[in-house]
Amino acid sequence: MANAAKTDCSIGILHNVTKHIDQLLQTFMQRHFGQGSVTDCTRLTGGATMESWRFNFAGSAYILRRSPTLEFMADRPFGHDTEAAIIRAAHSARVTAPEVVAELEESDDLGSGFVMRALPGTPNPRDILAMDEADQLLKQAAQNLAKIHGIRQDVLPAKVPERDYSEMVEELAAQFTEAGGNRPIIALGLKWLRDNIPTPVELVLNHGDFRLGNLLAQDSQLTGVLDWELAHFGDRHEDLAFGCMAVWRFARYDRPALGLGSLEDYFTAYEAASGQSVDHDRFRFWIVYRTVWWALGCLRMAKIWRSGEDRMLERVVISRRTSEQELDLLMLLEEDAPESEQQAIPSLWEPLEPEGEARCGELAEAVSEWLGTIRNQLEEHDRFQLAVARNALGMIARDDALMSVEGDGEMADAIMAGRATLGSPGLLYELRFSVFEKLSADSPKYPALTVARKKWTGED
Repeated sequence: MANAAKTDCSIGILHNVTKHIDQLLQTFMQRHFGQGSVTDCTRLTGGATMESWRFNFAGSAYILRRSPTLEFMADRPFGHDTEAAIIRAAHSARVTAPEVVAELEESDDLGSGFVMRALPGTPNPRDILAMDEADQLLKQAAQNLAKIHGIRQDVLPAKVPERDYSEMVEELAAQFTEAGGNRPIIALGLKWLRDNIPTPVELVLNHGDFRLGNLLAQDSQLTGVLDWELAHFGDRHEDLAFGCMAVWRFARYDRPALGLGSLEDYFTAYEAASGQSVDHDRFRFWIVYRTVWWALGCLRMAKIWRSGEDRMLERVVISRRTSEQELDLLMLLEEDAPESEQQAIPSLWEPLEPEGEARCGELAEAVSEWLGTIRNQLEEHDRFQLAVARNALGMIARDDALMSVEGDGEMADAIMAGRATLGSPGLLYELRFSVFEKLSADSPKYPALTVARKKWTGED
């Protein structure tokens, strides 16, 4: 009975927040567009860093993108005013970007953000990957990226940052040290980046987060490019590579270009639209860079949660996705190892058979099963958070069976200093074993894990 009361309370709190947003949006929209009523205001799922609300006003659908507090924006490279200006420039350049119609002011009591016209389509990668004409979507994505890269700097706000490659790598190295400096595979990636920094090229506007999850599609047509908060001036290959990371291919690991098709088709479409050729070595540098970047980004989520800055459940769960990036990174770099080291087959982890009283992991599994029984009692956003909670409990259960895997600062130091390399006897074997073991606890359904098992052992 007490548990049911708490669930009802959670639903009630969300209802009150939605009602409050309704009222504030009503005043805001009437001030900008005259008479009308806000209806069907719903917070969209996701949003680990920013909130999105969909609502109707005077017969049209809109999206509110906001941060509830101005303090949350303090450490960002630019504010929502600059982000809105970037989106407007992209929309004017015929990128499939939303139309920004109004920006929030402090007196609106809605935080920091802006309102856009809603676009048709879904951002759900699973739904997009199930569409019939993935090749058409891939071509349209390449064309949109070419248009983004063609937006002139003089039509954009001065606050859009320019990035220096060497500084970017050293920023990652500093983050690694701050996070403990004890993850050998990340150290391997950082050492490779330092040794392979490409020569400077002409800087272009990068979307900065161009991937499935930030693209809208409907009936095999690209209908929107979303989430411009990481835009910056940099190498065009960085944008090309980002969406091709294994993590953003979701279930279609076999389609290396955005989960939609081949790299050859992606590059061909981009070259035709942009008039610029794709350099495969630069592309590889940036896919390694972005994999290290996201591995460290995942690690940082735990620090943010511990600090109290943001106690969102999703933070701690994402922190355990670091091992996904470590596997991807090792598979990107192991081709540089001597053939003899690549042939070494690691013995793979098998879970312990429990006996006696229930283990901590079994308790977590039991709680997860119970949470599944209340799923239909929750609103959409809370339902998403419940799925995240069950994922966290699954990690606890698997980690308990694994008996935990710790980092290795000594090995990481040796790799960063160049004393240990992929040519060192046994190093690749040990890295393969440790990442497979860790990822088997953190994210056993990660598609690359199946690919790695097959590649390294021949097992399906």
